[in-house]
Amino acid sequence: MNLESAIATGAAVALATTFDDNIYLTSFFGRVSRTFRPRHVVVGEFLGLTILISVSLVGFFMGMIVSDMWVGLLGVLPIMIGIHQLMSKEDDDNSDVIEEVEKIHTEVGRPRIKQSLWSTIRDPKTHRVTAVHVSNGGNNVAVYIPLFASSSLPSLGVILTMCYMTIGFWCFCSYNLTRFPGISVLIARYGRKIAPFVLIWLGLSIIVKNESYRLIIPV
Repeated sequence: MNLESAIATGAAVALATTFDDNIYLTSFFGRVSRTFRPRHVVVGEFLGLTILISVSLVGFFMGMIVSDMWVGLLGVLPIMIGIHQLMSKEDDDNSDVIEEVEKIHTEVGRPRIKQSLWSTIRDPKTHRVTAVHVSNGGNNVAVYIPLFASSSLPSLGVILTMCYMTIGFWCFCSYNLTRFPGISVLIARYGRKIAPFVLIWLGLSIIVKNESYRLIIPV
C-alpha cells in the first residue's frame, strides 16, 4: 500500500467509524463548567481511541504470522457491518450516550485549580468521556482488526495518524458547534448514509488486495 492509498484508506475508515462522535462531543462541550473543562473531553476522547486501537492491534500481529490470503477473509467483517447499517431501519438517536453525558455533568466534583496533563488523564471525568467513546465504538474494532492485519508497518502508521487527526478535527468542530448543536445531528444523519458504502468498499478492498476471493471462488 503506497502513501497516497494509505492516506485515502485512513481517512475513509476514520470518517466512517467516528462521524457520529460529534453528537456526544457537542453535548459534552455544551456542558462545560468550572469543574468539567474542554480538556477533559479532548483527553478522554483521545484515550478512548487509543484503547480501541490498542485492542485492534491484535490484527496487525496476526497479519505477521497468518497467510495474507486468510487474513483477507477478515474483510468480511466491515462488509457485514456496512450491510447491517444499510438494512437497519432504526434511527440511532444516541439517547443512551446523551444520558451518560448528562450524568457526567450532574456528578462533577468540587472546583479544581489548573490541572496538569497527567492529572487530567487521571481525572474520573476524563475516564467517563473515555467510557462513552469506547462504548460508542464497538464496531470500530471489527473494522480496525482486518484493516490493521492487511497493513504494513509504514501504512499502519499513516492510517493511525489519520485516525488521530480525524478525532482532533471532530473535537475542534464540536467545540465550535456548541452554539448550533443541530448541525452535529445533521452531519451524523448524512454520515450514516455514506458510512455503510465506505465500510463495504473497505472490506472488498481488503479481500481483493489479499486475493482472499481465491479461497471462495477458485480461479
